[in-house]
Amino acid sequence: MFILHLHAILKTAHAYVKQSLSKGGIAIDATVGNGHDTLFLAQLVGSEGIVFGFDIQSLAIDSTLALLSSQAPSHPVKLIQASHQYLEKELPQSYKGKVEAIMFNLGYLPGGNKELVTKTTSTLAALQASTEWLAPSGVITVALYTGHPGGKEETEAVVAWASHLAPQQFDIVWHQMLNRKHAPSLVIIQKKG
Repeated sequence: MFILHLHAILKTAHAYVKQSLSKGGIAIDATVGNGHDTLFLAQLVGSEGIVFGFDIQSLAIDSTLALLSSQAPSHPVKLIQASHQYLEKELPQSYKGKVEAIMFNLGYLPGGNKELVTKTTSTLAALQASTEWLAPSGVITVALYTGHPGGKEETEAVVAWASHLAPQQFDIVWHQMLNRKHAPSLVIIQKKG
């Protein structure tokens, strides 16, 4: 059942991103994992746009490169092997306030080492920075998982952080399954335009 819910969560994230991200736009995949969101973003921005992808694991970077080379070889994607908390340092300053979509898929790398997970402190730092890089009407999606060590605490911290964003500047939605203990959930943050 969780697989169906996970699929729905990711489809919902993609639907929100499609509404905000234009051809030629700028996007960030804050946790590239196996590259599926990176590919999705690259296909949306096309050859005139750019996608920046972050991941700390070389396995994730390699998997994403392989996927991109077979599915979207002409789309400009810059992969950065670093924590998403460093996006402020790694991105060109000229893109600040112009990023139309930023996707986070927290937890661990599917098929990878389940002990290497996103950390609350780096995630919150990356989310805070993301709000400053976001363009008007831009969107941040955050897929959250509670079934791994630290996942529940990270989810609670992200939800608490998002709930305190200024309502004059952001609209926030939290999609969750109420009758499943460890079901994934999704936070959507949209900057008012």
